[in-house]
Amino acid sequence: TTELILPELHGRLWHTTHPDRFKPILTTGAILSVPSTPNPDGWKTLGGEDYCSYAHKLGGVSLFDFDQFDPKSYEEKCPLSSWYEFVPYRSKWGGAVWIEIDREKIAGQLISGSDLVVRWKSDQAYEHNFMPYIEAVHLGPLPRTAFKRAFLVRKEDDEFHPLALEVG
Repeated sequence: TTELILPELHGRLWHTTHPDRFKPILTTGAILSVPSTPNPDGWKTLGGEDYCSYAHKLGGVSLFDFDQFDPKSYEEKCPLSSWYEFVPYRSKWGGAVWIEIDREKIAGQLISGSDLVVRWKSDQAYEHNFMPYIEAVHLGPLPRTAFKRAFLVRKEDDEFHPLALEVG
């Protein structure tokens, strides 16, 4: 399934989430940096605030930036990164919703992957995890108006299931 989804993700900016969290995102009207519903299954959340993700520390929303992404060269450059834990979905979830984000609509609040690396080093935020170069951060809530499309991928099949971006 990874081979099927990577061409779809390539060159674009995405947020991925558990399928159960998609409707609350639409209802809220944004992806929140700290969702109102607890997320005990969030990435690297067990260490609490002191060891939360770097995106969370910045008050932002984590995004995958697959612009110019090549898995082989990325793995050589960043062997400790665990991007494959999310693509096509986290195995413990059995599926995921991928939301494409319109880069132009959030340009003023977007920290690119390379800028995030620089900022992380400058902040000496070494206890906060992130995925170098491939992870970007949107500062603050990411509004639904910046969503281009969304689809569901799941363990049961090798298909993309388009999802409506309207509450209903």
